[in-house]
Amino acid sequence: MSDETEIQTDPVTARLEAAAAVARSAGQTALAMFNDRDALRIDHKGVQDRVTNADRQAESAIREHLGKLFPDDGFIGEEFGAASPSEAADSGTWVIDPIDGTDCFIFEMPSWCVSIAWLDKGETVIGVIYDPVHDELFSAVRGRGATLNGAPIRASDATDSRLGLIGIGHSLRVDPILTLAALGRLMDMGGMFHRCGSGALSLAWVAAGRLIGYYEPHMNAWDCLAGLLLVREAGGWSNDFLQGGALKAGNLAAAAAPGMVNQIKFISGLSSNFDAGDRPAETS
Repeated sequence: MSDETEIQTDPVTARLEAAAAVARSAGQTALAMFNDRDALRIDHKGVQDRVTNADRQAESAIREHLGKLFPDDGFIGEEFGAASPSEAADSGTWVIDPIDGTDCFIFEMPSWCVSIAWLDKGETVIGVIYDPVHDELFSAVRGRGATLNGAPIRASDATDSRLGLIGIGHSLRVDPILTLAALGRLMDMGGMFHRCGSGALSLAWVAAGRLIGYYEPHMNAWDCLAGLLLVREAGGWSNDFLQGGALKAGNLAAAAAPGMVNQIKFISGLSSNFDAGDRPAETS
């Protein structure tokens, strides 16, 4: 079937289906390179900022495929930046991370994914995250819910930080004290953290109820927009990431199961009002 005949009447559905298909295709290509270390080439863009030929090939393939289907859409990606039409394109903008968790990819750890979001009029409308190692495709459309391999998913029903794991992310772009302070608040509350090396995948796990929350002091838009939408469409909460020019500059990112919002806000420093003594009593 040609690209043209695949486009549906509903432009959102058309883009969701296209994003899911190209995420799978690019992810499987990257997985082949993940499993063939001799095919991998690694470059350094800066401290804690490595890139591989798999990253570049995956983003190029995603842009080429979506660009043919939706030529009026704009693009913003981790490896190749913005492409004309700009992020202000009237028909929408694709925001792409071809491999989120590149260090995990490089060091043979199975915590990486393809992340694709589509924005329309400044709002995230579509989010797709594909984990090729486990063949898990997370997807969401604003107002239509979130799914994992086509089945609906919901955020956890946890109401206490002691009843699950909270994802914590960190990068060398931020002062370590911000992350250390969050870890301190979490552990003072009796909770425990998890870091998988991919913020996008961690957010997908919040949407699926595997983690009960996530916080990172600074994320780029391509790392988190798809995941934040997934969480919201799975019944959870996220901060207003896109405020203040974050599409280009990035921002703090926080997400939580519905019963964990106040605790995640406290852990992330967004609120100082949570009283640990007000938590629900433990049940035997």
